[in-house]
This record gives sequence, C-alpha cells and structure tokens, in this order.
Amino acid sequence: MTVPVSIMWFRQDLRVKDNPALNAACDMGKIVPIYIYDDTAPNGREPGGASKWWLHHSLSSLNKRLNGHLQIFKGDPQTLIPKLMKSFNAKGIFWNRCYEPWQINRDKTIKKTLIEHDYEAHSCNGSLLWEPMKVLKKDGTPYRVFTPYYKKGCLQVEEPRYPKAPPARITYADVDNDSDSDGLTSLDLLPTINWDATIEKEWSPGEDGAADNLADFIENSARKYKDGRDIPSANGTSRLSPHLHFGEVSPNQVWYAIKDKFGNSEDKSIETYLSELGWREFSYYLLFHFPTLPNKNFNEKFDKFPWRTDAKALKAWQKGNTGIPIVDAGMRELWQTGYMHNRVRMIVGSFLVKNLLLSWHEGERWFWDTLLDADLASNSASWQWVAGSGADAAPYFRIFNPILQGEKFDKKGNYVRKYCPELNKLSDKYIHKPWEAPSAILKDAGIELGKEYPKPIVDLKASRQRALDAFQTLKE
Repeated sequence: MTVPVSIMWFRQDLRVKDNPALNAACDMGKIVPIYIYDDTAPNGREPGGASKWWLHHSLSSLNKRLNGHLQIFKGDPQTLIPKLMKSFNAKGIFWNRCYEPWQINRDKTIKKTLIEHDYEAHSCNGSLLWEPMKVLKKDGTPYRVFTPYYKKGCLQVEEPRYPKAPPARITYADVDNDSDSDGLTSLDLLPTINWDATIEKEWSPGEDGAADNLADFIENSARKYKDGRDIPSANGTSRLSPHLHFGEVSPNQVWYAIKDKFGNSEDKSIETYLSELGWREFSYYLLFHFPTLPNKNFNEKFDKFPWRTDAKALKAWQKGNTGIPIVDAGMRELWQTGYMHNRVRMIVGSFLVKNLLLSWHEGERWFWDTLLDADLASNSASWQWVAGSGADAAPYFRIFNPILQGEKFDKKGNYVRKYCPELNKLSDKYIHKPWEAPSAILKDAGIELGKEYPKPIVDLKASRQRALDAFQTLKE
C-alpha cells in the first residue's frame, strides 16, 4: 500500500512542538516540509531588517530540527503551491492559519484552487488561544474594548487548547535534489553591514531559545511580573514576543506552562501576565474584524487631526538624539538590540505622537523595520492606542511626562546610563533632566549640552499644551 504524501507549509509557526498542522500532516503519512518567503506582500509589509535577521536564524534552527528536510522557496504561494503539489506528488497540504488580511484572502484562494483540483487542503489554529471569529458579543458583533472582550468573551467561551506533543514520528517523503528549493541563503535575509553583532549576543532565535526564555521567566520573574515589568533595567518581562511572533513557541504552551506551574493562582502577577497574553489576542482580534487597522484610524475623528511634518525631529527620535534621556535610551536600546522594554515603548510612543505631534504611522513604520518582534496586529493596535485613535485607547489628555516616568521607573538611572553612557557621571537627581543641572555639575560630568549630549528638541511643558490644543480641535 502506498503511503500518501502531504506538504507541511510552515509560516509563522516555526516549531515542532505543539504544531497542530504538523501533527495532522504526520497523521496522514509522509511529509514534505516547506517554507515560502512570500515576496508578494503588500507594499511596506515585507519583513523589516530586524525581522529578516531573526527569520534567517529561526529557519536555520527549524531545518536542524527537521534533520535538514526543510525545502525553502521564494515567490508567490498562489503560484508555487499548485506546482509543488504536483512535483511532490502530494495528496494534501496542511498549514496553521495567519490573520493578516492579505494572508487570509491569499489562503482562501489557494484552498479553493487546490480543492477544485481534487487536493486536500487543511488549515489549523496554531497561533492564537481564541480565534477571533469565535469570540463575539451576544448580538453577534465584535468587542471594541479589551476588558469585556477578555473577561466576558475569551474567558467565558472555552478553555484554550492544551498543547500537543510533537509527532511521535516524522516520516519524510523522498525529494529529488533538483526540487527547485532555493535554500536559505538565497533568501538574502542577513544584513550586508554588520549592525547585528549586538543583537546576536542578546538573542537565540529558534524553538530552544524560546523554551529557555520561558523557563527562565517562570523560574525568576513571573512572581514579580506585576511590578517588575515596569522597571526597564530589570529582567522583569518574559522577552517572548519575537519567539511568539515567529511561532517558535505557541501562546498555548506559554499559557499552560504558567497555569501548570502556578495553578489557578490569584497572584496578581500571574493574572497580569496572562492578561498580557490576552492583549496580544485582542490585537489579532481587532485586525481580523477591522482589517484597515494598520492603515486607518480606528476612531475616524482622528482623520482630521493636525499632525505635523518635521523630518529633523523624526530623525532625532529614531536615532535617540532628542535630548530627553529616557526616550533616547529606549530608541538606542531598540537600535542596538532589536527590542525595547514595554514601559519605554509607551513613553517613546507618547513623546512622538504628543510632544512632537508626529503621526503614529511614522512610529509604526520605524518599529516595523527595527523590532525583532514586529507584528502587524500588535504594532498597529499599540500605536493607535498610544495616539488615542485606537480601540480602548489611552485618553487624549494622557500624555506621559518622560521625566516623571524616568524618575519613577528608572530611579537610579541604570537604564539611561546603559544606553546613554555619555550621561554616566550625572547624579541621580539630574540623570533624567540634564538641562536642569547647574553648569558646574555638567562640567564635572564632562557634558556640554549640544555637544556630548543633545539639548531637548522640544520644551516638554509647551509641547504638552500644544498637544492638548490639537486634541481639542477634534471636539469642535
């Protein structure tokens, strides 16, 4: 009896454990594991530089776990997959669903074409705890506010699926050496200039790296998460976001690793962390039900908002040269490590859209290119939240004061000193506001503002009032 062959199409699920599509494909018979770098993504939605670096190493890691059997291609999946079905003599294909609008439409087209040609096409949920089409209000409409979505929707619908064990056995179909697989190097994902040296020291892409980060978080930080997550110099967060984005660990694995360790604990830190997984789900939920989220204001009132254009200020923000230490430290952390602490993300976001009055689109684009965890759903929803235009958004009058934020969450200035070493010798009193330091203290610290460290590019008090005035126009 001939054992049927199926294709396992890896996408944002670059793992072997808890991979529903992989399990289902292995249950059918022999598999050909493939990855397609889709070069037909909409304009501006090809992975950014930091994401490409991670993807290269993640695919390399996955290929090792698959004993070198991963076939890698570049092109349009709608064109490639029917050809691959034929050349591999496959009976069916399996994949885990993606939720970006263009991917949903593409996958529907592929599935329809394959079924019309008598192939089997199966899709599974491998990346969300609760799929967006299953969580609705009683009247059948989607939630627009997080707390009722999470507490009345998600937590009342059904328990998330328990993680699956890896397939007991993976049997690979024979593939000719001339299968037209492009190979990993052909994707040209690594940078041509050596900007990734620091990132390489900080991160270990792949399923093993994800497991290590999760274990470390549970052991050392989970119990202190509620407060520890706000201290940028501390190791208080899980640092799982890039691993989750590329699917090296599933949210189900994270959810139940926490639950299995701590039970139904009423510990506020555990509750808070699980609700942060809920926020990730909410971002995907919004993108699914409101697919224009990355491009258009969720709140249409903001279509009339008087955003400024200021290329010089934007560049100063991007490069961490605003003269506001906590903002600059955050932007430099991003550039050096491909990551930024969550509390600081809110601070730098508020500074861009409120103190500088530059559009959230500018921030979203920069984060898309520089974040290792650049994720269309989370990035769009978070930037709109900060701007005040999104779902369940921060109120317009909530403008983070970066001095007070720094003094509260980086009391000793450890975070600022790490990423703005030119301020190293300043006392704690002035580390977050060097422009207030007497000239003698600046001189002793070896700092001349405008030379060793920039003068503030904007007056915080005046720019706050300018923002409030601008928001007031939305009411008129």
